[in-house]
Amino acid sequence: MLGLNYRGPYRVRMDRDRPIPEIQHPNDAIVQVVRSCICGSDVHLYHGLVPDTRVGTTFGHEFVGMVVETGPTVQNIKVGDMVLVPFNIGCGSCEYCKEGLYGNCNESNAMSTTSGGIFGYSHTTGGFDGGQAEFVRVPFADVGPYIVPPDIDLDDAVLLTDVVPTGYQAAEMGDIRTGDTVVVFGAGPVGIFAAKSAWLLGAGRVIVFDKEEYRLDFVRKYAQCEAYNFEAIDDVVWFIKKLTDWKGADVCIEAVGCEAVGRAEQTITGRLKLQGGSATAMVWAMNSVKRGGNVSVVGVYGPTGNLVPVGNMVNKGLTLRGNQASVKRHIPHLIEHIRAGRLNPKEIITHRVPMEEAAEAYHLFSNRLDGCIKAVLIPPSISY
Repeated sequence: MLGLNYRGPYRVRMDRDRPIPEIQHPNDAIVQVVRSCICGSDVHLYHGLVPDTRVGTTFGHEFVGMVVETGPTVQNIKVGDMVLVPFNIGCGSCEYCKEGLYGNCNESNAMSTTSGGIFGYSHTTGGFDGGQAEFVRVPFADVGPYIVPPDIDLDDAVLLTDVVPTGYQAAEMGDIRTGDTVVVFGAGPVGIFAAKSAWLLGAGRVIVFDKEEYRLDFVRKYAQCEAYNFEAIDDVVWFIKKLTDWKGADVCIEAVGCEAVGRAEQTITGRLKLQGGSATAMVWAMNSVKRGGNVSVVGVYGPTGNLVPVGNMVNKGLTLRGNQASVKRHIPHLIEHIRAGRLNPKEIITHRVPMEEAAEAYHLFSNRLDGCIKAVLIPPSISY
């Protein structure tokens, strides 16, 4: 089959001789991919910043497709069903899955004490091949896959596998109260949906920071928020304090992660892997939120320590929360938001790319060329 092959930092290629996956467990399913996205988290892999990303890996944790084979114990889906597959792999029976914390599953990545299993990511998250290919093996097929309702567009459905629920959970973890001022660092797809979701949860003011003008223009229009280029600001924390009558934001959302720029010492030590990535956005969030405020973190970092102002967190009495989004828990109410017209995920798709051209799409997306917000890969055998 056609599938992405990671060959090392900044090197991916599409191979036509990748092996078609097979059923390995009675509760597996094989899904034929019809839509697959490139995520900002994939770019961290592409740049070689995530530990234990092995040569030969097929990336891709955002995909929808048709079930073409199931193991003998699978009951909740059948051949011919169109399913969206959450990026995190949940067993459905461990204590975390029972609480709806599918992103913290204890069984899908049993060798780790931190992360559950994730499709198409580092071997620190289980080493499962992902959806930037024509076919994918889906473990725990009775748990993760969600049948796409007939009234939901496939372009909307593929964004429900990660970026929409991640942005929504970022806002949810901020415990937003009616009228709160919410600051979002990062105007990529997750930051865009975090800003949009902040309104759904009652925010009275939403402010976004990024350095790319085209992304700032997009989030202003899509999320009806204020947006500022931090490169034009001498001191971001001072600027936010000034915008908020010197109190600070009620909630700050960090949607950037380990490749944040804006502070040279953070960028240099992050790229040299002296810490688990540049924590610039994290520092800004902790320093610009009000006393007793909430900081929500969904940006991706490595497993080692980061240079963050822990003393400020203690002295200001901050609540700091972070997690992988528990996608399955959010899908039903996000679908209702789509049906009601409050969310239109597919509007962020700027590029539809043949899967054969995935390497070029990575170059485009990672370098923020051609106004790229979100790129969707279409396999060659798919005509819809």
